[in-house]
Amino acid sequence: MTNSRSLRWLLLVLITVPALSQPKKSITLEDIWGRNAGTFSQRTVEGVNWMKTGGFYTTLDGGRIVKFSIVTGSAVETLFDERQATIPGSAKPVGIEGYQLSGDERKLLITSQEEPIYRRSSKALFYVYDLATKQVTSLSKGGKQQFATFSPDGKRVAFVRENNLFVVDLATGKETKLTSDGKRNAIINGAADWVYEEEFSMARAFEWSPDSKRVAWIRFDESRVPEYDMQLWGGLYPVEYKFKYPKAGEANSIVSVWMADVVSGKKIKAQTGTETDIYLPRIQWTKNANLLSVRRMNRLQNKLDLLHVNATTGQATNVLTETPGTTTITGPTYVDLEFTDDLTYLKDGKSFIWSSERNGYKHLYLYDMTGKLLRPITSGSFEVATVSGINETTGTIFYTSTEIAPSQADGSVSSPLERHLYSIGLNGQNKQRLTTAAGTYTANFSPDFAYYLLYHTSANAPLMVSLRDTKTVNTLRVLESNDALKARLATYLISPKQFFQTKAADGTPLNGWMIRPTNFDSTGSAKKYPVLMFVYGGPGSQTVKNDWDARDFFWYQTLAQKGYIIVSVDGRGTGARGTAFRTATYGQLGKLETEDQIATARYLKTLPYIDPNRVGIWGWSYGGYMTALCMTLGADVFKAGISVSPVTNWRFYDTIYTERYLKRPQDNAAGYDDNSPVTHASKLRGPYLLVHGTGDDNVHFQNSVEFENALIAAGKQFQSFYYPNRNHGIYGGNTRLHLYQMMTDFVEKNL
Repeated sequence: MTNSRSLRWLLLVLITVPALSQPKKSITLEDIWGRNAGTFSQRTVEGVNWMKTGGFYTTLDGGRIVKFSIVTGSAVETLFDERQATIPGSAKPVGIEGYQLSGDERKLLITSQEEPIYRRSSKALFYVYDLATKQVTSLSKGGKQQFATFSPDGKRVAFVRENNLFVVDLATGKETKLTSDGKRNAIINGAADWVYEEEFSMARAFEWSPDSKRVAWIRFDESRVPEYDMQLWGGLYPVEYKFKYPKAGEANSIVSVWMADVVSGKKIKAQTGTETDIYLPRIQWTKNANLLSVRRMNRLQNKLDLLHVNATTGQATNVLTETPGTTTITGPTYVDLEFTDDLTYLKDGKSFIWSSERNGYKHLYLYDMTGKLLRPITSGSFEVATVSGINETTGTIFYTSTEIAPSQADGSVSSPLERHLYSIGLNGQNKQRLTTAAGTYTANFSPDFAYYLLYHTSANAPLMVSLRDTKTVNTLRVLESNDALKARLATYLISPKQFFQTKAADGTPLNGWMIRPTNFDSTGSAKKYPVLMFVYGGPGSQTVKNDWDARDFFWYQTLAQKGYIIVSVDGRGTGARGTAFRTATYGQLGKLETEDQIATARYLKTLPYIDPNRVGIWGWSYGGYMTALCMTLGADVFKAGISVSPVTNWRFYDTIYTERYLKRPQDNAAGYDDNSPVTHASKLRGPYLLVHGTGDDNVHFQNSVEFENALIAAGKQFQSFYYPNRNHGIYGGNTRLHLYQMMTDFVEKNL
């Protein structure tokens, strides 16, 4: 008979040993999109507003705006709590979804009951909260507003409603209508039209002058722009939703820039030239309250002018012109507006920072106010990504870039996989790298540049947010480590991304990543693995970066668990590798990108552990377009493919994006048709799944309909699925789980 002590010891061993060797869990679609959604969500620090006084910042968390001490990290005051603030004239609490702090830090502008419109636009109810009196006031009682924004002095708020621009005096509550000609699908004041919002990354189209006395705005006359008619399903009869959408080669909005005195209401039109078939995609006040800067582009986007406009007279002076650089493979191409978005007017009122890729890579330059180049600030074979801040007291610029280490050649080594934080003097001297660990960084600086929040991720580590001291570059504390997520991930089977290089069809080195199955055998002696390639491939895009991928990384894990290898490669035309690499696809979208994906697939088939008969491909949007081309032009290479929301002919897509890279159809018909999947439908051979949302305002359902017609005419069998009323993102409720289950089933059956 065993004594009691031995029995207890034996039971303890039996209980604890299995616990210590507990097998790791498999990831399921339910963990990603279903009832367990959020299992792999990372936390961040958001809604941060640095305060001007006393070394504090505020954050929004759980319906509360909390004020923190920068030095101690402790919460010192709750500025607003939605549970204790009620809607005027009601007992209902003010639900907060966002906020602004006024320039004098005496008021809050609370966003509530927000309704999305398109990608970057929404309308909401806004409330003004007085921090001293704790009183809540409705901004306006005339209906929901768009883009409500404090004046710099905090005394007024401007907003857009029903395509007109309004200003509210917060002291008196008086509401002034600055425009009155706004009309749906005709005239828009102070808000962008659909194509500007989508392709110029702007939604609000008005700006306060620095002295709070004027508002400048862009007026869109979209009367002549053709309408797209999209049916919304659900009722007894479908509802027609018509909106202005200029397809390639069609008429754009006629745009103009206006300025108004908010007290007198007097309006002045900026003299931006007699040509009307142009773009005016940016307005920005200089440090001079009487001087507005306007960026003007021609229709083909191969010329960009920086105008300085006198707000009293409307007279404009052209101070700077950007044209395509001379280092591109295909000759003159286009000017990318995004590459000029670091325009910063310095407080001295005498100079400004301008970003340009004129020398083959995006860099920073210092100009005087007349447009005279004073000096380049950065240079080298790397891309400046963003300007994070400019400390004019010390003459220091903080920026992120693809530079990673010095070399003897030109002082730089570029890695498009990385984004690191640097500082440099306005004189171009004393460059210093402020980050060391591999990965991707962004930074948010306090107004006095004493501190900054540093956000860091890598391909195999979720977000870490830390507070740093600018002088010492020391980490004062970690605000978010995502340790809980890391601990959770440790209990699952996770196969990390592994980076590699391959070659384009012309021999150019290309970057890629690979996710391999667990218990992977690299010899190929025991098993050969099927491959699913993921492609996007659009101009300036990147799928191969050393940062955390929350979108599809975990779906790929479920496939890796089933024995699939997942691969993504950035071909020619993608970003962060200089102008020549990005613009190589100009005038012939789809051609080189498809060749590079085919070349990648052929390379993968030579690896000993890959089954050469089981290589598939999938993509969404531009990636759906690429997949359709790969499944037709590369029919002998790819076994199966999935296109989600694809463009199938660039004639169906919008003016700004399409003409930037292809010119107009009238100028370059072959560029549109030669590389259209519709043209090559008869070449489809393998299993193909085509998915689209009928409510896609961006890449219209029309694209898939036309491709299906071509496939049917060619006698090609395929699978298709449409999601009623879903937009380009195809989400809502059970939608994503349904979509990814369908794609998983397709992959397992056909690859």
